Amino acid sequence: MNIFLTGSTGFLGGELLASLSKRKEVDKIYCFIRPGNEQDAFTRLKKVFSVHGDYLDSNKVIPVTGNLFDPHLTQSLQANKMLDDVDVIIHSAANTSFSRIYDDMLEQVNIAGLEKLLLWAKQLPHLHTFLYVGTATICGTDITHRSVREEESPNMNAQHLVRYTYTKMQGELLIDKYIPQEKILIARPSIIMGDSRNVTPRSPVILWAVATINQLRLIPVNEQAMLDMIPVDYAATSIIELLLAKRNHKVYHISSGQQGATSAHKLSISLAEYFNELPPFHFTNKLLLTQIKLWAKSRLKPDSELFNYGLYLDYWNKEFTDPGAIRILLAGLAPYLEFMELGQAFDNSRLLIDVPCVKQSIPAEVYIKNCMNFISKINILDGAIDP
Repeated sequence: MNIFLTGSTGFLGGELLASLSKRKEVDKIYCFIRPGNEQDAFTRLKKVFSVHGDYLDSNKVIPVTGNLFDPHLTQSLQANKMLDDVDVIIHSAANTSFSRIYDDMLEQVNIAGLEKLLLWAKQLPHLHTFLYVGTATICGTDITHRSVREEESPNMNAQHLVRYTYTKMQGELLIDKYIPQEKILIARPSIIMGDSRNVTPRSPVILWAVATINQLRLIPVNEQAMLDMIPVDYAATSIIELLLAKRNHKVYHISSGQQGATSAHKLSISLAEYFNELPPFHFTNKLLLTQIKLWAKSRLKPDSELFNYGLYLDYWNKEFTDPGAIRILLAGLAPYLEFMELGQAFDNSRLLIDVPCVKQSIPAEVYIKNCMNFISKINILDGAIDP
């Protein structure tokens, strides 16, 4: 099996790369890496493998420089005859930003960049599988407080909280346009957060939001709403086993499912055990978010409900010194709080039935205990700029 892997230096892509390199079924992994010279590209790959002390086999892991922004990407890939033996493409690369200032970039990478890749892929003589790493959250915001099935997406009428999920939905539709159905495999992870092993996670993605909630302690969100979260090592292992398995479906959720879902309340219990010097967690109605923003601007009316939480206001004044920091944190945290309110879990029965070696994931409130030291080191203000 000769694999062309995009996103190989990213959070999930890095884990996929390190794991795939250990599989006997895999002969070569061509890693698509942003331009630079070949030595620079190989240096970036070394960093991926050094995170957890994995062995980098330079005969098996081969850098291929390129850019999803490149208008001539299709032609440059076609001209690279080394890639003619590729029979599996794993497209893990994506812009995952929730910030609206990156909406144009999201479309250029997640839609236009994918289309250029597909134009090359459909001409490969030995292509067996195009594996697209999507997201379960393409279901949008209309489905709330229940388990979501794979066949409910993509839905062109779905409303989206952020442009990211919209572009990932469009990505699935593009693949159907260019690749034969029998060659398509779509893996839709739920929220990927941290690592279940006692190792340093490759990225603070999502853990930034957890660290911010941990620091604020007064949180305007429904603490009982379901949260479908999985660790990156589980996501990578599941995707690889799915790729190698005999499958009965084209689309699979890689998720905790309703039976393994966590909640803000469950996570807060684990956080409180470790960070016991901070004020107790208190969750309030999401409508209080507006009052917190006004308080941070010194414009809150004296009779407002928020003043009933003096313990937290005093704590914020001491912890952050400048109320403007609260505004920055809330701006970055807002889309995460909206996702939390949806109460979505993603049915994982297809995966567990078709790939018996993949078991139910460990609940997030359990495995997050291995991430506490990492969480304590996250600079939440720096991360708020682009969480």
